[in-house]
Amino acid sequence: MSLDDTDFQNEFTPTYSLGHLTLLGCSIPELIYIASRTGYDAVSPRLITTGTGGEFSYSPVGKEIIQATSNALDVTGIKVNDIELASISNNHDVSSYEPIIELGAKLGAKNLISSAWTTENDDRNYIIDKFSFICEISQTYGLNVALEFPTFSRLVNLKDAVDIVEAANQINGGILIDTLYMHLSRVDSTELDNLPPEWFKFIQVCDVAPGIPDYQKGMIDIARYARLYPGEGCIDFIDIIERLPPVDYCIELPNKNRVGELGYEEHARRCLLSTKKTFKNITNKITTS
Repeated sequence: MSLDDTDFQNEFTPTYSLGHLTLLGCSIPELIYIASRTGYDAVSPRLITTGTGGEFSYSPVGKEIIQATSNALDVTGIKVNDIELASISNNHDVSSYEPIIELGAKLGAKNLISSAWTTENDDRNYIIDKFSFICEISQTYGLNVALEFPTFSRLVNLKDAVDIVEAANQINGGILIDTLYMHLSRVDSTELDNLPPEWFKFIQVCDVAPGIPDYQKGMIDIARYARLYPGEGCIDFIDIIERLPPVDYCIELPNKNRVGELGYEEHARRCLLSTKKTFKNITNKITTS
């Protein structure tokens, strides 16, 4: 699945989207306005809350917020790249996601993120069934479903996620690569080589310091509070990107200290600038090699 030089250089311009986790305390309209002021093309709002620490306290699908979100999109011209998070868990009815998926489609989203948080190790068929159902609902509204593999979730690596997507065999089912979890899960990038290119619509981007915590809380703390700007850490982005088809980039880069020091807007700006600088260098290397 190596990248074709000409296609990458001449035919595809990636969208840069501001992930909600980067500025998780922001309302969705505020996220949109910050994205517009700092140079992004799109946003990736969290329409389905998870109870994550620091998460906004209001309902993201209340009538007033929906109207304010629509107004912000109209005023700024910002697009919605993807919405999250359709979790698969033991006690949650995934059919309840349909109104949110419908709303996401109305806002212009083309992708939905899903991940599995069940607590049993022998529930593969359950996860396949629920993921398939989410895909079927999403297909009705024209959304692709990207299955993520957070290292501390039920699906701990790329192989786990691939197994579910292959077994579900849904036309709109695919994989979400988060560069952080590629590192934390010790995924060998060559595992990407023979996967269907249509599975990959966008990736989530951040960098991370060398080393991997040997306990779950350490990984969670990095994922939620201490991701780094691309170029600051140890991730070999070129080794990942050259194995994927052209994809859009969602910058998911929460960093509690940086937000405290710089504020939401400047942090978002630096996220984008560092990502574009890093990925421009990668593109140059790919297209001149």
